[in-house]
Amino acid sequence: MSRVLPDIEQYFGIDDGKSGLLQTVFICSYMFLAPVFGYLGDRYNRKIIMSVGISFWSLVTLASSYTPKEHFWVLLLTRGLVGVGEASYSTIAPTIIADLYVKGKRTNMLSIFYFAIPVGSGLGYIVGSQVGQLAHDWHWALRVSVTPGLGLIAVLLLLFVIKEPKRGAVEARPEHHLHQTSWLMDLLALSKNYSFVLSTFGFTAVAFVTGSLALWAPTFLFRAAVFTGERDPCVEGNCAASDSLIFGAITVVTGILGVASGVQVSRKLRTRTPRADPLVCAAGLLLSAPFLYLAIVFAQASTIATYVFIFLGETFLSMNWAIVADILLYVVVPTRRSTAEAFQIVISHLLGDAGSPYLIGVVSDSLRKTDSFLWQFRSLQLSLLLCSFIAVIGGGFFLATAMFIEADRNRAENYVPSGH
Repeated sequence: MSRVLPDIEQYFGIDDGKSGLLQTVFICSYMFLAPVFGYLGDRYNRKIIMSVGISFWSLVTLASSYTPKEHFWVLLLTRGLVGVGEASYSTIAPTIIADLYVKGKRTNMLSIFYFAIPVGSGLGYIVGSQVGQLAHDWHWALRVSVTPGLGLIAVLLLLFVIKEPKRGAVEARPEHHLHQTSWLMDLLALSKNYSFVLSTFGFTAVAFVTGSLALWAPTFLFRAAVFTGERDPCVEGNCAASDSLIFGAITVVTGILGVASGVQVSRKLRTRTPRADPLVCAAGLLLSAPFLYLAIVFAQASTIATYVFIFLGETFLSMNWAIVADILLYVVVPTRRSTAEAFQIVISHLLGDAGSPYLIGVVSDSLRKTDSFLWQFRSLQLSLLLCSFIAVIGGGFFLATAMFIEADRNRAENYVPSGH
């Protein structure tokens, strides 16, 4: 959606606030459905749940591309329904990986899984922008980027290739077996797990920044080029195509580099301190902040410098993805992991990217003094500076996580259910 946002703004005649609402509606749906799938994922067949969710996801995305221009609310509705598939998959998939692998191998498998987030997102920008430009119609970007065909392939792979492991079997100790507790008891235990809670707030900052950039970066780069005279103003079917293409390529490369480097640095640092994971996450956020700030400030002066700083900022930001997931899996007992994933999704999106795209849009609208190219660019520029400050706050939460990580990990590894 963000890869063709300027076209969508022109097609429906909407401002920045309503544009940001597209992402917010999707994230809110995803966020509120996550606990439902977390509950189901800890108790029922996970492959079936994910298969149904992905099928629904693909069909709704296709349907959204046929929205008439008089009915913007229909596009908002379909964006909300897309959250069903996202919630079903992202809540449950990491728990299957956790039940298939342990320790170092689990970290490697999680890093491969989390490559898909930036790589898939980046490829979406690239494919969507180019298809929209070739077809001179932004609708085709949605039809090609997420199609029933790709969804069907994913469902078939899930049903016939992926194994459904027993929860916690790979970590089971001979003296006892794990069993489910009530959902309220699960939530109470998670709320007392400081490493889980603090790392969730740290990841919330990652979600805030990622969500803001995902929606607004191509539009911001396009407005900067128009303001400096490098590009012509928006013409329907040709808005921000090259910016989306470049940003997509950057997202793919930085995602791979960030996730891989984060895992490698953490693995080497673990030999020196058991607090390596939260420290690497903190470093990633704290290092990303100044580069994102420079990228936003330099947009009007040098396009090349802007892309270089975005590249560095996104690389450091991406160091968190696999490590945060690994932290959750080793500080939470196996029978509570889907619930923990869901709870982390709710918090990180509620306070993170559920509101950040809309907030950036509203602040941009409020700062804009006129509809000139100068103020279309300047207002969004000032609004996006908020991302750097949020990144610093997130780094602080990960530093706090480092204080509790050893005790919480030992507690989870030596957990003995009541009655044993």
